[in-house]
Amino acid sequence: MVPRADFTSYYGKPVIKPPSWQARDIAGYFFLGGLAGAGSVLAAGAQLTGRRAFATAMKLSSLGAVSLSAAALVHDLGKPERFVNMLRVVKPTSPMSVGSWLLAVYGPAAGAAAASAVTGRLPRAGAAATLAAAVLGPAVATYTGVLAADTAVPAWHDAYRELPYLFAASATAAASGMALAVSPLHDNGPARAAALLGGSLDLAIGGVMERRLGLVGQAYRDGKAGRLMRAAQALTAAGMGVAGLMGGRSRLAAAVGGAALLCGSACTRFGVFYAGVASAEDPRYTVVPQRERLEAAERRQKPA
Repeated sequence: MVPRADFTSYYGKPVIKPPSWQARDIAGYFFLGGLAGAGSVLAAGAQLTGRRAFATAMKLSSLGAVSLSAAALVHDLGKPERFVNMLRVVKPTSPMSVGSWLLAVYGPAAGAAAASAVTGRLPRAGAAATLAAAVLGPAVATYTGVLAADTAVPAWHDAYRELPYLFAASATAAASGMALAVSPLHDNGPARAAALLGGSLDLAIGGVMERRLGLVGQAYRDGKAGRLMRAAQALTAAGMGVAGLMGGRSRLAAAVGGAALLCGSACTRFGVFYAGVASAEDPRYTVVPQRERLEAAERRQKPA
C-alpha cells in the first residue's frame, strides 16, 4: 500500500496568507471596542437606577475607549481617509461594512452622552444618547468576533460559533472591571454582579471553544497565544474572586479586582489575535481539518 502523504506546502510557505494586521492596533481595537460597548450598557443601567456617579464614569470610559479604538483602527489602515471610504456603501452581509457604520454612529452617541453627563446640559438629549449608545453597545462589543470569524484564518473561522459570545463575555468582564475601578463603593453592586457573570461566561466559553476546535484549538494553547490565554484565565478568575468577596467592602479590593478583570479581558483579545496568526502560519491547521472534513463527507456518501 502507498503510505498516506503528509501535509506539506510549497517551499515551507503557509497555505493561506497570515493576517497583515498589527497586533498592537487590531488586538487593541478588539479590546477597546468591547470595553466601550459593554460600558455603555452598564452606564445606561446605572442611570436608570439613579447611580449618577457610576453612570458618568462609565460614559467617560466608553467615550475614551471608543476614541482609542477608532484611532487604533485608523493607524492600522495607514490613512484616515480609508476609514471614511468604508462609509461610502452599506453592505449588511459584510461585517467590515456593518462594523464601520456601527463605529460611525456609536461614537457620536457615546460622546453626546458623556458631554451631557459632565456638563449637565441638555439632559433629555443626553438621556437619548445614553439609550442609543446602550442599544448599539452589544453590537459594538461583539462584531469584531464576527469579523474575525469571517476570514479564512483557521483559529478564527473554525471558532465562528463561540467567538462572538466569547467577545461578549470578555467585554462584560472588562466593562465591569472598569466600573469597579472608577465607581463609588456603595454603587458598585451591579458591577460586581456583571463581573461574576461576564468572567464565568468568559472562562466557560473559552474552554468549550478550545475543546470543540480539536487540532485547531492547539493554536490557543501553544506559544504566545497560549501564554496569553492562560494569563487571561488566571486574571479573570482572580478578578472575579476579589470583586465577589471584597469588592463591596474595600475600595482597594474593588480597584484591584477591576484591574485584574481589565487585564484578563485584554489578554483574551490578544491571545485570540495571536492564535489566529499562528494558525495561518502553520499549514497543518489548514490542511488536516480540510482532510478530515473531506473524509467525513466521503464516508457519509458511501452506501451502507
